[in-house]
Amino acid sequence: MPEFVREGRLFRVVSFAASHRQLILRSDATLIDETDTRVEVFFGHVELMFLKPIYEEGLRIRRASETEFEDLRERHDLAEGDASYTWMIDPADRSFVVSGAPSWREAAREFEDPSLFDVRQPWPPDFPMESGTVG
Repeated sequence: MPEFVREGRLFRVVSFAASHRQLILRSDATLIDETDTRVEVFFGHVELMFLKPIYEEGLRIRRASETEFEDLRERHDLAEGDASYTWMIDPADRSFVVSGAPSWREAAREFEDPSLFDVRQPWPPDFPMESGTVG
């Protein structure tokens, strides 16, 4: 999938493990946006991130264009080879992550349920789930 789009949902940063360089953004089901599923996006091998803690209008994750990457490279001293690993993540194109290809999972889950990326949970899960990779 070349890009991941979930507009109209509130996403927030729920986890960053510096020792493992892993980031998770989550949107839980809410009455406000009339959703009934949880969506999680996982970024592994994070090198650099420029994020807001909350994305009220949803996410649009895609690889940075050449022009966007050149601008980010100059402003943040990125290596030339980071172009393939730079992901724009919000609809306004102000936030980005330099990481491996993002993965996403979506399923009907309760707020208290473990993360859809919790490695301690059985795989494959015993509930219906959609998933994919961006890029």
